[in-house]
Amino acid sequence: MKQDAFPPRAEARPVTLETHGTKRQDDYAWLRADNWQEVMRDPSVLDADIRAYLEAENAYQEAQMAPTKDLQDKLFAELRGRIKEDDSSVPSPDGPYAYGLRFETGGQQPIFFRTPRDGGAETILVHGDNEADGKAYFKFGAVSQSTGHKLLAWAYDDKGSEYYTMRLRDTATGKDLDTVIEDTGGGGVFSADDKFVFYIRLDANHRPSKLFRHEIGTDPAKDVLVFEEKDAGFFMGVGKTQSGDTIVIDIHDHETSEVWTIPADDPTAAPKLIAPRETGVEYSLDDHGDLYYILTNAGDAEDFKIVTAPKANPGKDNWTDLVPHKPGCLILSHCVYKTFMTRLEREDGLPRIVIRRLADNLEHAISFDEEAYSLGLGGGYEFDTSTIRFTYSSMTTPSQTFDYNVDTRERVLMKEQEVPSGHAVSDYVTRRLMAPAADGETVPVSVLYHKDTKLDGSAPLLLYGYGSYGITVPASFNTNSLSLVDRGFVYAIAHIRGGKDKGFRWYKDGRRENKKNTFTDFIAAADHLVAEKFTAYERIVAHGGSAGGMLMGAVANMAPDKFGGIIAEVPFVDVLSTMLDDTLPLTPPEWPEWGNPITDKSAYDYIASYSPFDNVAEKDYPAILAVAGLTDPRVTYWEPAKWVARLRATKTGDSLLMLTTNMEAGHGGASGRFDRLKEVARNQAFALMVTGKA
Repeated sequence: MKQDAFPPRAEARPVTLETHGTKRQDDYAWLRADNWQEVMRDPSVLDADIRAYLEAENAYQEAQMAPTKDLQDKLFAELRGRIKEDDSSVPSPDGPYAYGLRFETGGQQPIFFRTPRDGGAETILVHGDNEADGKAYFKFGAVSQSTGHKLLAWAYDDKGSEYYTMRLRDTATGKDLDTVIEDTGGGGVFSADDKFVFYIRLDANHRPSKLFRHEIGTDPAKDVLVFEEKDAGFFMGVGKTQSGDTIVIDIHDHETSEVWTIPADDPTAAPKLIAPRETGVEYSLDDHGDLYYILTNAGDAEDFKIVTAPKANPGKDNWTDLVPHKPGCLILSHCVYKTFMTRLEREDGLPRIVIRRLADNLEHAISFDEEAYSLGLGGGYEFDTSTIRFTYSSMTTPSQTFDYNVDTRERVLMKEQEVPSGHAVSDYVTRRLMAPAADGETVPVSVLYHKDTKLDGSAPLLLYGYGSYGITVPASFNTNSLSLVDRGFVYAIAHIRGGKDKGFRWYKDGRRENKKNTFTDFIAAADHLVAEKFTAYERIVAHGGSAGGMLMGAVANMAPDKFGGIIAEVPFVDVLSTMLDDTLPLTPPEWPEWGNPITDKSAYDYIASYSPFDNVAEKDYPAILAVAGLTDPRVTYWEPAKWVARLRATKTGDSLLMLTTNMEAGHGGASGRFDRLKEVARNQAFALMVTGKA
């Protein structure tokens, strides 16, 4: 690495902030553009001083990693070589057609298509590469067919800001109608008669606050406001039940939900409330005939249960238990078909699918025997079917797609992920460890390594973590990890508190006033991997993104000597400032996850005690690569920019510190499937560089 290049330093422009009688100083608040909403839509209007700083950091990062360019090119070639370039999904049946997506060799974007089920030629519905042509950024939102298959609602984002433009396409001609609907959440839901489409519109602060009904063929300016959520602390989404009978308006934050419904065959009807929101109570629904099937944690059902309710009077007083609560067995989702119901649940950290016959409530389960694996359940389009589709993979086993007949229990392999450059499952080992935490808990850790890797403490190790919002990181197959593993790395996932890996309690024990458990669990995982001779502290590269990037910032402050390097992608590191700013897109809905420091001094004090930006100290830090997206509405670019600026001005030692900002993308990085791999190759080159393997 180049140590002679002079790193950029952001100018310190001190601002004193006071909350609850406590003062703090922010030298880099100026990096937050006053016109950030405009920047989301048009990055060219970014303040010149801010742009100059971000571009200087980009140039520094490129100069520092220039010696790894050949390595990055080689890694990119390997990563791309493991992708089947002309890959295709297994088309999903829907009435007279089957719908799917595929890629062309060399193509960056998916192609959405359909084929007649009785035979005939494929029809391309939306060609992603053609739509993206000439755009620096392009990402699809949802693509959905109308009930009668004559129309297609599709959406795209060409800024990275997640403001989606929705178009309506005639499937017979392949041409879009004149209708252009801006600033949507990315998807549309058709009424049963195909005369209307429902969509969510985002406000100026990027909040999904209004549901509109568009009449096909009319001016979008005349669209009808169907529902407005005025509480800025709640998200809103729209969907449809598996039967297609009900349009569902879902309103929720991270711990409370409320559902309103509209009959799909009566689209102009007023929305009907299922049960009023009640803090801490979550529920979601599907339907069958005159009944709703509701997944909920109401009462003492911490790990959720399934109840039924009559459509005529669906309030909580009329909920009847169908699948009772079982502590430690977390029900993740459910779907109701004409003759059966499926549910995906997790017990002892491992998922399984349960099939329940509606006629007599007889159940059977689908599960697997590996130590650690991932299981996904697809809803499909059809209601009157005896077949479900699910995917299975493990850290060593490529993804497999199965069709399963719930009556005969026959399992048919429909597709197996191809690795064109080759993949021998027997060359790799996957294990599941349990790392002891200081408070007596045990933290699951999924591990992958090559069979020839010596476990004597000498191997470098990439340790990935997330630990927020109840999201579980699956122990699934990831071709990207193989480039490091084939070079002697151990790849590990720490299933820390804040996710739901060990039930809902695991989530509750890692949020709000328990958030620090997330960080100490990650450190405990690192300690255990060292104790078990998988690696040594100086050979661990920690990796996390978004809320997992906050984890990276926290452990960098808490235990900098236990990591040789840190990769923090779009890191949520300025937690206190963001949670104090209720004008930002996600702040009010985030308070149930982190606490509200505006109204609650104890929440302020607790967040202040771990917020990575606020706890940067004069100490040696490991090598750090921070990654940002200029138009990111979820973790705004200035969070990693401020963090790196403060680190550079404060930290001791000469460890490498870099910030790279994608000036043409948002939260997910580059939009094309190959462009994204270039970013993965850069991150992996950094990991190899800081562990002496470059």
